[in-house]
Amino acid sequence: MLVLVDLQNDFLGRADLRPAAGVIIERAGFLLNAYRHHAMPVIHVRTTVTKDPDNRMAHWRRDDRWTCVEGSDGHSPPPSLREIEGEKLLHKQGFAAPRLVEEARAHASSKVLIAGVMTHACVRQAVLDFFQAGYEVFVAEDATGSDDPLHVASTRRFFEERGVHFAPSATLAARLLEGKPPGGRMTDKPTLRTLSSDASDFAREWRRTDLAHRTGLAMRLVQPLRERAEALARQMAVEIGKPVHFGQMEVLRSAEMIEAIARRFVHLETPAENAVIKVRRKPHGVVAIITPWNNPVYIPLGKIIPAILAGNTVLWKPAPEAASIAREIMALTRQCGWPPALLQVVEGDAHAGRALLSQPEIGAVTITASSGAGYEVAEVCARRHLPFQAELGGNNAAIVWRDADLNLAAEKIAAGAFEMTGQRCTANRRVIVHESIMEELMRLLIEKAAAMSWGDPLDPNTRIGPMVSATQRDRVDLLVQRAIREGCSTFYPLGQQPFITSDFTGSHSWLAPVVIICPDPGLEIVQEETFGPVLVVQTARDWEHALALCNGVSQGLAAALFSTSADLIRSFLDEAQAGILKINASTSDAMVDVPFGGWKASGSGPPEHGSHDLDFFTRIQTVYL
Repeated sequence: MLVLVDLQNDFLGRADLRPAAGVIIERAGFLLNAYRHHAMPVIHVRTTVTKDPDNRMAHWRRDDRWTCVEGSDGHSPPPSLREIEGEKLLHKQGFAAPRLVEEARAHASSKVLIAGVMTHACVRQAVLDFFQAGYEVFVAEDATGSDDPLHVASTRRFFEERGVHFAPSATLAARLLEGKPPGGRMTDKPTLRTLSSDASDFAREWRRTDLAHRTGLAMRLVQPLRERAEALARQMAVEIGKPVHFGQMEVLRSAEMIEAIARRFVHLETPAENAVIKVRRKPHGVVAIITPWNNPVYIPLGKIIPAILAGNTVLWKPAPEAASIAREIMALTRQCGWPPALLQVVEGDAHAGRALLSQPEIGAVTITASSGAGYEVAEVCARRHLPFQAELGGNNAAIVWRDADLNLAAEKIAAGAFEMTGQRCTANRRVIVHESIMEELMRLLIEKAAAMSWGDPLDPNTRIGPMVSATQRDRVDLLVQRAIREGCSTFYPLGQQPFITSDFTGSHSWLAPVVIICPDPGLEIVQEETFGPVLVVQTARDWEHALALCNGVSQGLAAALFSTSADLIRSFLDEAQAGILKINASTSDAMVDVPFGGWKASGSGPPEHGSHDLDFFTRIQTVYL
């Protein structure tokens, strides 16, 4: 049985809804169509407010708020989510639908799948009602939304600890309607307990080793990495579709980064000490590291190396898409003489990540992931008082002004937007251009993008490869289609047809790079991180408008300015709200071992790399002598 809760225009119109309304509507529509196709029962639940009598909840009356008033457009669902004959429609005034479980019992199902808004309120109430009635409850995580993501993280943890299942709608539809079991390799709970216990036991020994021993072990990785760069790049191309040009560059830069971190740790600050006071740094013990698939060597090693040099042991959960590469890195450390308990890999999806964070031995957590995952980890760390460091993606803008070298700007921005298929957090996702040079910059952007090599990731000349999976391709494509429906204009520099794959790369998923002109800064295509080959163009009438557009998103990882004006550069450096600022360069990429961290929704805790590694991977202790 499928239950859709409060999927009504007034709730879906909230600008702060996460995920965005377009995603929720599309995913809930997918579930609705799937249940109808299988002739499975569906119940629609809606909040219905009347004016006479006034049946609003107390806090709505207090705030003089009229939402979901009967007969209004806000009370209605989007057309794709309207009930049809034979589907039950229930009305409610508060959080609970009074007859929901009774209506469900009319059907012979013991399982219920729930989607809707708000996850932390009315969806939560529906889950509680069915759970208490003995149902097996499933929640479609991408078809439910809320304006309070931290509350959602807490709600989700509470339910999952009690056996409620959360998963993407496609996974749940396959499981509940077609009987397909969840797949993927996952570290089981007894093994995870052993790994965590071993890491904690060894941490007491490891923290007593001297720095020279630790840096020596770390440096043993450098040469094998360089020797394996070509093989690892090929593995990335085959498994995640990353062009070998960028894979090889990533591995070589990882080796360079290890050398830089090792050099820096040699010059650790001298603890403050006098006759009565000693201030020293102590490691956390076991550090949990959660990493993405797009840079499966550089990002993990950028966390692992400083963690162990600071005296910690590491439990590392890589993204499932890059798990085999993580195994290769762990095997390489074993060959280099690293003790087994110094670095151990925990495999699996988000459920494995949650299981990892529940281990009592964990002393700190660092994560590079989506903002949704960041909220989940933040909730756990806040509850357990664990140090937390997060890099949560970007929605990076480059401002191009009238005095800029437009040819240079177009070349840099096209590369920053489309190389690696836009699947990196620093990718140039937006360009903000003065309206007087819009047409000329667009012409150059199309020209530069069209000249880029799109194709087989195993070809050393390829700069734009496939998406990591069909799921990610479809997610980005639907986002583009929604932007088109909302009035945006699209241009496909390399054509709209998918790249024809070779036999070897036939399993990869291709999405044509696209430039989108979007006049409305509030649209989802502007506000959300696409993480695909999509460049959004916004026009500015003056400099203040350009800065407002640049800062007018929730993220703040990187921003760039193309201009020769000293005054504009000074203003940009003073006003831009991002952790990384660049002048006459794309937002993409970063130098080895300099601070890397985002502002606003792009990050939390101290930045990665540079001197801040020591701040995160150790804690201060003051000793009175």
